[in-house]
Amino acid sequence: MYLEIVTPEAVVFKADINAVKVPGHAGEFQMLNNHAPIVSTLVEGEVKIELAASNKELDDELSGEFRKDKGSSNILYYTIKGGVLELKDNKAIILAD
Repeated sequence: MYLEIVTPEAVVFKADINAVKVPGHAGEFQMLNNHAPIVSTLVEGEVKIELAASNKELDDELSGEFRKDKGSSNILYYTIKGGVLELKDNKAIILAD
């Protein structure tokens, strides 16, 4: 599946991933490959991204706003203040504040 995270300033992330977990109004939820289409508002919290094996060299392209998981080199975290998520046809777009 493919993920883009877009802020008012720039596209801060775009890559193939295995999974993404986001903070929704009713709680966190995770999306995997071939998830049903969804549109959701997001609240303040962390987006957890599990990178696909082909994207482990993203370090040079990522801003300092991303945090790596200490136990796994393919897990990233990105803090948002809120936003909107759309997932369709294995492409997720997060418009984040």
